[in-house]
Amino acid sequence: MARRKESPQKAAMREMMKGYLKENDISIKDGTDVNAVMRDMMSVLLEGVLDQELDEELGYSKYDYRNKETDNSRNGHSTKTMHTSYGDMEMAVPRDRNCDYEPQLIKKYQNTVTQDMEERILSMYAKGMTTGDIESHMKELYDIDISDSAISRITDKILPIVKEWQERPLEEIYAVVFMDAIHYHVRSEGRIVKRAVYIALGIDMNGRKDVLGMYVGENESAKFWLSIMNGLKNRGVEDILIACVDGLTGFPQAIEAVYPKTEIQQCIIHQIRNSTKFVSYKDIKKLMTDLKLVYAAPTEETALQELELFRDKWDAKYPKIYKSWHDNWATLSTYFKYPEVVRRLIYTTNAIEGFNRQLRKVTKSKTLFPTDDSLLKMLYLAMMDITKKWTGHRQDWGQIHSQLEIYFEERLSGRNL
Repeated sequence: MARRKESPQKAAMREMMKGYLKENDISIKDGTDVNAVMRDMMSVLLEGVLDQELDEELGYSKYDYRNKETDNSRNGHSTKTMHTSYGDMEMAVPRDRNCDYEPQLIKKYQNTVTQDMEERILSMYAKGMTTGDIESHMKELYDIDISDSAISRITDKILPIVKEWQERPLEEIYAVVFMDAIHYHVRSEGRIVKRAVYIALGIDMNGRKDVLGMYVGENESAKFWLSIMNGLKNRGVEDILIACVDGLTGFPQAIEAVYPKTEIQQCIIHQIRNSTKFVSYKDIKKLMTDLKLVYAAPTEETALQELELFRDKWDAKYPKIYKSWHDNWATLSTYFKYPEVVRRLIYTTNAIEGFNRQLRKVTKSKTLFPTDDSLLKMLYLAMMDITKKWTGHRQDWGQIHSQLEIYFEERLSGRNL
């Protein structure tokens, strides 16, 4: 079959390549040789375009001093390493003496030619795909060979962005902040260790949700939470009206040390789970019915009466349940002082648990992370993917805001909220 008529540009390129291969005694034996030639071609092409860009910036071409109408001039070249699908290549980027020239084809901080590919890789990583999955996907869809290390290098670029996000300024006041931790296995110094990822999710005075921070640390502890609270303070959070937490020992004290006026609500759902963990399946239905009379009571007074009745009925068989509710009553009962619309918001950490479920869905394919950083960057990308759907505020926020203005009048007065 005869070759289709080709464009003059392609014909010129063909002759040029013949000459290039012949003059440099280059023989193409495999894909590696092709990649090497493609890198050279791409480098020459890009450098040529950048030189043309600088010509247009200065208004005259190289050595054409007769048409020079500027006090600016060329100032040599700087070397830049570019990552491409054909491998890394060195480029000479032209400079001007006044430093006015900003390359357009290859941006100042861009170090890859395939920027759109990086975005695709980050998107796949955010959806929970493993590096092996991404490698196969890129080969199948785009016929690009990309190694695990190259994928890691691309995703590592977001680590400075994560650090900047962790340190960004926050709102002056939050209506509610939910705090919880999820756990993952990470390889550390040749051992597999359990890491806690501490998460703080806030609702501001406009009813908008925001993930205030995610932090990878040792097993969950009140001491680590204290450092997080200090971090929030340093980032501009002056007050938190209500904090919703799980039942970790020392958690309320950690919050009170930084925000002494914050109301603390211990999650009722966590408390119920812990209470019924070892209850016989034969008793669970009846026991839960009696326990619901406590936490669903209309007033705190009624709840305390029901708690005493619960003790009389179940203490002989399950003495730890009453003791746990009684000992933690100060933080379990906070929500009773508020009307129903506020109670629904704070009596459980469902808001953050729903977020955690979405994170687990993304990370379920990864049973083990090679480093803390690899865990954090996947969670960050997943978080950005999840939260882009968080638009607007709760439908009942008008009612909630009105109630909070009454209950926290002294702390909110004078603030522009």
